[in-house]
Amino acid sequence: MKPYFSVVIPLYNKENYIEKTLYSVLNQAFQDFEVIVVNDGSTDKSPEKVRAFKDSRIRLISIENSGVSHARNTGILEAKADFIAFLDADDLWEKNHLKDLLQLIQNFPNCGLYATAYVKKSGERFLECKFKDIPKGFEWSGIVQNYFESSIYNSIAWASAVAIPKNTFETIGLFDDTITLGAGEDTDMWIRIALKHPIAFSNKVSAIHNLHAENRLSNTNTNLRHFINLDNYESIAKSNPSLKRYLDINRFSIGLKYILSSNKEKGRSYFEKIDKQNLNWKQRVLVNQPKEVLIFLVIVQNVLRKMKIQLTAFH
Repeated sequence: MKPYFSVVIPLYNKENYIEKTLYSVLNQAFQDFEVIVVNDGSTDKSPEKVRAFKDSRIRLISIENSGVSHARNTGILEAKADFIAFLDADDLWEKNHLKDLLQLIQNFPNCGLYATAYVKKSGERFLECKFKDIPKGFEWSGIVQNYFESSIYNSIAWASAVAIPKNTFETIGLFDDTITLGAGEDTDMWIRIALKHPIAFSNKVSAIHNLHAENRLSNTNTNLRHFINLDNYESIAKSNPSLKRYLDINRFSIGLKYILSSNKEKGRSYFEKIDKQNLNWKQRVLVNQPKEVLIFLVIVQNVLRKMKIQLTAFH
């Protein structure tokens, strides 16, 4: 019999994390799954760490280093299950993660994506993620009425906290492997799904996003990354104000990254395409600041995080 879930884990040089990540899968309350670890040309001992696990449900596939999108696509094509859950090799699941996803699937069939809430872990501190127009204070699950509006603060969909029916990829395609080094391949996928399919969400936290793992793609020099082409969705956004705002928030984020990487010209090219009405007052201030001020604010943000104070430009 085929498993209910195929868990796809792209792996690149995460020898200090992959064991804990795999244990968080094997310790799930719902046990009907297979695990496909796609070793994306690791040069450390990550593959050996995986081989040490003797669980027959774990498969290790090794490919030449081709990027996270290609690794995920390899896992999708190898998957036996009808539902594919993704997990990055340095992130963790709570014990009920797959069980919660199963409940979502059963309660809300025929969705293109199923997602649960998550927290961000910075050192020993856990940072709450806020989602616009999603009930708080009690457990809630349902169909997200406006994915783009609800993702203005934090993305409803995050790679380590979603399950996607395999047939969804038949209608919208696989991850775009021309987007490199973690520069928005996830965002591109979520946009494509949200434009064609309903999305179900549970506000119950069941996954942990590790912000400080070694070799994170987000730590890569911005000028070496090939970002998502947000302009691909601009024509649709003309009749979808929420999508336009979502695109502009992403332009703001990418533009800041370029400014911080001393590429002022590229950063400003993103800012020029933004309808400033789609930014909050903090974001409007930040787009006019020089690199030195932005660096200072990042330092302040990191200091406040250590004091368990979350300072963000997104809400």
